[in-house]
Amino acid sequence: MRVFVILVGLTILSFSDVKAQSSGEPSHVLSIYFGGGSFFVSRRQAENLEQFLDSIPNVYNFVITVHSHTDNVGGKEYNEWLSEMRSDSVIEELLLNENVKKEVIEKRDFGLFNPIHDNRTWEGRRRNRRVDIIFWLAI
Repeated sequence: MRVFVILVGLTILSFSDVKAQSSGEPSHVLSIYFGGGSFFVSRRQAENLEQFLDSIPNVYNFVITVHSHTDNVGGKEYNEWLSEMRSDSVIEELLLNENVKKEVIEKRDFGLFNPIHDNRTWEGRRRNRRVDIIFWLAI
């Protein structure tokens, strides 16, 4: 597995290239990280996303799930809204690629629930503020 991390200003982009061993495993994953309270995808992040999409052979053969997360700062309702705004922003960027169709994108907004990293630390909160774009080979 290859893991790529790109530091863009104060925003970190990371993605891993995972070769699917079965139909139940993701083929490619890209995570876009956000600043606190932000759902803005910068031009640089959008360009990196486009390069990532271009690196996937036959990207139109994939189903895409977009999982949006927040840290635990703010209330439940605010984080639900922020999570939805983040996933919508990323989906808008995905749809700029002519090989990605809206019909193959599924959105799941987790908000402050389902953190992967420890929200009690600054680093954990920073790493929980993200959208994971997961590519599944369509069968």
